[in-house]
Amino acid sequence: MRKLLKIAAGVCAAAGFASAASAGSANANLGVSASILATCTISATPVAFGAYSGSITDATGTVTANCITGTAWTIALGAGTGTGATTTLRKMTSGANTLGYQLFSDSGRTANWGNGADTVAGTGTGTSQAQTVYGRIPQGTVPAAGSYTDTVVATINF
Repeated sequence: MRKLLKIAAGVCAAAGFASAASAGSANANLGVSASILATCTISATPVAFGAYSGSITDATGTVTANCITGTAWTIALGAGTGTGATTTLRKMTSGANTLGYQLFSDSGRTANWGNGADTVAGTGTGTSQAQTVYGRIPQGTVPAAGSYTDTVVATINF
């Protein structure tokens, strides 16, 4: 029996088991942290009016915001590249010819969508938030035949 106790004591010591005469213990706090930056992305699909015949012509496109949850954002639409264009009356061009159009943030086409106080605002949800762009070519004179285009810069501020 003595031999068995000596062997057991030897195994315990070899395995690193603490003896009853332990010197003590100490603790330390391990800090853990992370940061998440407020970020957003923006994408757009075009407003394609199709053929214009002089009557009011409406079309829609989208501007999509994707922001970190809780991030406040605004989307502004620039005037476009047409000579003399403003955010109230934009101009598509075909050579030297122009065709005026407007962009709105509401389906009734009464709230202009520009880059001042007339921006669209929201708060990020962590998922894509599509905003419809309501376009209109007003009734008017039909300019020369051609393919009329414009590029409007959509900017997200957060």
